[in-house]
Amino acid sequence: MRILFIGDIYGQPGRRVVREHAADVARQRGADLVVANGENAAAGFGITPPLAEELLAAGVDVLTSGNHIWDKRELVPWWQQAEQSGAPPEHAARRLLRPANFGAALPGKGLLQGVAANGEPYAVLNLQGRVFMTPLDCPFRAADALLATLPPECRTILVDFHAEATSEKQAMGWYLDGRVSAVLGTHTHVPTADERILPKGTAFQTDVGMSGAYAGVIGSRPEDVLQRLLQGYPARLEPVAGGPEGDLRLCGTLVETREGKAVAIERVMLRKSD
Repeated sequence: MRILFIGDIYGQPGRRVVREHAADVARQRGADLVVANGENAAAGFGITPPLAEELLAAGVDVLTSGNHIWDKRELVPWWQQAEQSGAPPEHAARRLLRPANFGAALPGKGLLQGVAANGEPYAVLNLQGRVFMTPLDCPFRAADALLATLPPECRTILVDFHAEATSEKQAMGWYLDGRVSAVLGTHTHVPTADERILPKGTAFQTDVGMSGAYAGVIGSRPEDVLQRLLQGYPARLEPVAGGPEGDLRLCGTLVETREGKAVAIERVMLRKSD
């Protein structure tokens, strides 16, 4: 089985590059499952139901998220309505995850089971780190609890670990080695060159990077970021405008599995002109 995981989709430029290229990349790489982190899709902060539906229609099978998932509050009634109505797994609200180690009373889910295009069962688990981030339930124990609920036939398991500290991300990789197919990091928007397969068969990369405009500072306009850093002024961060000549990139990782174990991992970076 081949899984294409797309890094943090940042604002309109990120949505554009995913909309225009994700399906082609998946087809060219023979991906059976496409997962993307969409928490920054709405102008860099959060995601709305229409934008989730847009990205799912563009060829993404499952959307993960992170600390910005609550920035657009219209998600709350959308999720609640889907839960109360017993919406099927293919419903868009079911295919957008939030970190599982947020409070259990909050709407949304952090684990999704499905069947990939090749007919193989899979699970996607979304977790958020705690180092240098908002205190949450322990992501390691949350992973233990949720993995215990999966049936034995679900051997292909992808974990999006949305975290700040590289050490915490690497620790999660080693903690889950042999129990999941891949642990891929998101949140910092900068792709790392440490992709590898751990000893017991889990693919790992500290951060898969960002999909969006690379002309700025992790997707935002440099002048806004510099105003914050140099003057301490809480300037509102805006995504860098893509523009027809903008440096737009789709960043992600391709993982190949066999019987649930990773056999290959490859970084993916596609420029708009590629």
